[in-house]
Amino acid sequence: MFWNKKKAEHKLVCIGDSITQGFQNGGIYRTELSYPAFLADCFEPPGNFRIPRFSAQAGIPLNLEVLIRGLSDIYGNHLNWQQYLPAALHLYSTIRRIKHYWEENPEKLRRKQNCPYHNQSVWGFTIKDAWVMTEKKCRDYIENNRTSYSIFDILPDHAMYITARCVLNPTLGKTHQDYNMIDNVKRLEENGGIENLIVYMGHNNIIGAITSLKFKYSEEYRLNKLPAKRDYTVYRPEHFEKDYRRLAEKVSKIGVQRIFTATIPYVTIPPAARGVNADLSRERGGYFDYYTHFWIWDEDFDPEVHPHLTREQAIEMDQVVDEYNKIIRDVASEYGWIVVPVHHYVNSIAYRRKNANISIPFPKGFTNALKRNPDTRHFVDNPDQFRLSTEYLQLDQETGDVRRGGIFSLDGIHPSTIGYGLMANLFYKTMKKHGVHFAKPLDWDYIIANDTLVTDPPYLLLDLRDLLHFLSMGHREKFTELGTNLLMQIMELFSYRNGRQQSSQPSQTVDTGS
Repeated sequence: MFWNKKKAEHKLVCIGDSITQGFQNGGIYRTELSYPAFLADCFEPPGNFRIPRFSAQAGIPLNLEVLIRGLSDIYGNHLNWQQYLPAALHLYSTIRRIKHYWEENPEKLRRKQNCPYHNQSVWGFTIKDAWVMTEKKCRDYIENNRTSYSIFDILPDHAMYITARCVLNPTLGKTHQDYNMIDNVKRLEENGGIENLIVYMGHNNIIGAITSLKFKYSEEYRLNKLPAKRDYTVYRPEHFEKDYRRLAEKVSKIGVQRIFTATIPYVTIPPAARGVNADLSRERGGYFDYYTHFWIWDEDFDPEVHPHLTREQAIEMDQVVDEYNKIIRDVASEYGWIVVPVHHYVNSIAYRRKNANISIPFPKGFTNALKRNPDTRHFVDNPDQFRLSTEYLQLDQETGDVRRGGIFSLDGIHPSTIGYGLMANLFYKTMKKHGVHFAKPLDWDYIIANDTLVTDPPYLLLDLRDLLHFLSMGHREKFTELGTNLLMQIMELFSYRNGRQQSSQPSQTVDTGS
């Protein structure tokens, strides 16, 4: 790194994927509730962190919390069989409206934002996409792959590409249409300098194995395909290293004062994949016999019927992540980057894997803020039974309060707002230790108050099992005409980077040269 500026104008800039962008509940919505935005608010003056907004239609491609809250307003805390069809039609009309908004008129996405956003993160991007993907490539892909409108394909077809266009080139003009994430960060460095840069990518190099429940290693000859054409779900460590080293080489030439990266948590920890046979996991090293979709209960699971990963595959994925993290630490050491131990922290609070034995306490400021908020003090009413966990969110049938979960959002993959707050705290401590000056601590009261999933959960979550059966189109004989289930389509978004396999289109390659 070559940094010789006395004072940098840009306190914090980010290159990342969905975790750094702030994706939760199935979509990108309130980007001000991401962990980088929480960190940026600790600098003086606050409010100088430029981020793209996706608040229209409650985000893209879909916000499960808003969707379920709308159903709760109509049907209360329970859906009976007579209500399934009208509820399904309500869902369909809502989602169709969202799809139309984001796909019908791209011009409404144009913003008067000539300077790059400080948060250069796009959900679904793998490491390579940091320098491969540009707004023009995204636009060309959308134009060459026609949008479908049918009851079998209800989410926006090209949601990731639409999101990327808005982030990489918000004016949608020609001047910066060929700029990638790294090019935009260079522009910020050349126009004011960057004090702290977070580079946190790699989750999408393996998360597809969990969301699709398919374990397929990358092959050299397919590495240069466009995101939608990458049919593998796990990057071989040697392929991961090649891309990560290239990312480090490109980023370190920019000239930032400090660069922070982070390790990748085990993808077997988030509740997107439900571990089956929990009572046997303790004697089997914390691993379950099978991992299936979170809407399939243990007693319903049939390995002959339901998609799944095996215990052996889960162990192998964790070993792959271990190799990824060794690569991240080694490369960071070579380039003078600072590593935030996200992997270690998430593993320490993995509730089911640790058999409820959480080894790292939650931050004191966070715990005190939970106590101050009347909607969350029940989390800490018994110090021996801290209710916040990495499990899928469930409510107490009597009180309607959150009984378990709270760290992950409703998509089962991404953190909740509180989860992002805990990530921000980890970055905060590491950054402060390495010379970053923050004007104030994290605002835990603000973070907790804005986690509506925890402070004001939708009523339908009281009947979680029936709700998930409904969203996954269980009992299809009642309304098979609605086609592919909603939750499966959300999982597919991260299985193949954009959620759609366009097999009828000719294969495309991309230029990955310098």
